[in-house]
Amino acid sequence: MFFSLCQGEGKTPSCTKDCITGYTIAYPEDKHFGDSVYSIKSNEQQIQTEIFKNGPVEGAFTVYADFPLYSSGVYKHTSGSSLGGHAIKILGWGVENSTPYWLVANSWNQDWGDNGFFKILRGKNECGIESGIVAGAPKLN
Repeated sequence: MFFSLCQGEGKTPSCTKDCITGYTIAYPEDKHFGDSVYSIKSNEQQIQTEIFKNGPVEGAFTVYADFPLYSSGVYKHTSGSSLGGHAIKILGWGVENSTPYWLVANSWNQDWGDNGFFKILRGKNECGIESGIVAGAPKLN
């Protein structure tokens, strides 16, 4: 076992179906649909341009055994074998301590990582994150 201190599964938080106070749009009227989907070149500047012009993009990357332990900073794979692929949403980018990063939303709940988000090395296709980026145009009524 790679992490000898880890045993069993983590506790899954319960889902809540609470509305945001003051939000008055009914669910059926608040649904939004896509009109088209397209690929973005595996290029840092192309990905940045797409996010800047049209908002978040979707992608995937290879998860390694050290990734579930992430809590802060800019992630860069250092140890452990591949655990498989994982779909994510890239929201933006920045620089922390001279290290460029992508700001990414994960789907493992808010108690993981940095409140459900993580930063990963940008510009080096870290863990394949800059490959296979897709985006979509909304269907306008």
